[in-house]
Amino acid sequence: MLISALGFALMAACVKAVSAYAIPLLEIVAARAAISLLISYLDVKRKGISVWGNERGLLFARGLVGSLALVCVYYAVSTLPLAEASVLQFTYPAFTALLALIFLREAIQLRTLLCLGFSFFGLLVMLQPQWQESGLGGGMDALPLFSLVAALAGAFGSAVAYVLVRRLSQTEDSSVIIFYFPLVALPGSLLFLGQDFVMPSLPALLLLLGVGVFTQIGQVGLTKAMALEGAAKVSAYAYVQVVFAALLGWFFFQEIPSLWTLLGGVLILFGALANSWPQRRNC
Repeated sequence: MLISALGFALMAACVKAVSAYAIPLLEIVAARAAISLLISYLDVKRKGISVWGNERGLLFARGLVGSLALVCVYYAVSTLPLAEASVLQFTYPAFTALLALIFLREAIQLRTLLCLGFSFFGLLVMLQPQWQESGLGGGMDALPLFSLVAALAGAFGSAVAYVLVRRLSQTEDSSVIIFYFPLVALPGSLLFLGQDFVMPSLPALLLLLGVGVFTQIGQVGLTKAMALEGAAKVSAYAYVQVVFAALLGWFFFQEIPSLWTLLGGVLILFGALANSWPQRRNC
């Protein structure tokens, strides 16, 4: 899951960088889907299994929900500072834990609650500058409203997709689950892109390639983790991506993290580590 978090953070950095080249959002989604579709197809064929899977309805639903969430996340990443976009996106573990409880009957363990508690407190700390800037009760006004809504919609969509992954992991190979994501995202994004296609320059093309490769790394790590552990517990570890995003934003985009961001990142990391303490004691 840590590898997955780093992969998704690098993907977000590539999305933000390529958006500066005036590449349309749906073109970025299409490029990411095309690369992932090719890699996923080759991986399924390498295993010698059917690409279509068993529960095709659920597999298609996972691809559709994931695609819609992806559009929302990419929009938020391209219009907000990288750290803040990741912070807002990472409200999804709470959605995941609740949906897993309702639909998968997965109990939320104490260590996961502690992890979520520390992580959400870290998120509040990281958002403190916005709270101070806009006054009590208007904490989110400092962020563009549409970008905020897009980030939260992406977070909820991601939670639905992750719960579907957890359910499908009981009957489907991880490579097949991953394959359905770009299988739905590619034709959908091309259909709505229409005549807005922009021929990318060489630097933009390399960044688009990075979006696809790093997303695939994130997807593989996530799907493997979901197959081994409960959805609520696994998603709690993903908060570490916020720390990675803040560091990448500072290094590549001169988005210098504030003291609040650094303090919140420490709390988030502590929450992720707290989630693994029971396993360490059993070793």
